[in-house]
Amino acid sequence: MIKHIVLWELKEEAKGEKLENTITLLQGKFKPLIGVVDGLVAIEVGSNYNGGKFDVALYCEFTSQEAQEAYQGHPEHLKIKEVVHSLVCDRTSIDYEI
Repeated sequence: MIKHIVLWELKEEAKGEKLENTITLLQGKFKPLIGVVDGLVAIEVGSNYNGGKFDVALYCEFTSQEAQEAYQGHPEHLKIKEVVHSLVCDRTSIDYEI
């Protein structure tokens, strides 16, 4: 099982009063990938309520590294990345196997 965690810092125009709408938008984009991307078994998007640099987290579980690699290049994921890039000013991620 591969865990993929991404943290995003949002641009100012996607924060504040718009944060809830931003989270809803991202959840609506990512959740439908289950059943579309082979090997993607779980996906969540949530906002950081503790403060700090990063505003949003993406959590994914994959059956294998190959499944994660396929996700990275999947056309539906690439469409979502365009939306994310319009909302985000910084990003970090970690991948690990359990």
